[in-house]
Amino acid sequence: MTEEFLLNTGSTIEEGRLAKGGSKLTDDYTEECAVCEMNLEDFLELGSPDKVTVTSRDGHNVVVYAYADQRVQSHQVFMPRAIWANVVVDPETFSTGSPLYKGSPVKIAPTTEKVLSAEELVTKFYMRG
Repeated sequence: MTEEFLLNTGSTIEEGRLAKGGSKLTDDYTEECAVCEMNLEDFLELGSPDKVTVTSRDGHNVVVYAYADQRVQSHQVFMPRAIWANVVVDPETFSTGSPLYKGSPVKIAPTTEKVLSAEELVTKFYMRG
């Protein structure tokens, strides 16, 4: 089952603490930032998955941990602004030099695939030969 959502990203206190502290390659950073928070009803509709694949309009996708959070509006999701979100954020900048960190359309589906570390994501997406 695949559902369409609007992706919102932003910094979190813990993401900032880990990133500024030089901990981007740690398990703690992956556990804090490789997540997709969604409304409880949406989460239940997807079958309460442990992990989801988030896919952008242009077909880029990333696997992250899924969590329910009542603070998130229905059919919207939140991901901390980190490399996992960067894979699927709409790259259009509208001449501002900054991509759309709020309101990017994405598709979300449950998965059993592995959540990659930041280092593995860099290798997969940016170190192609």
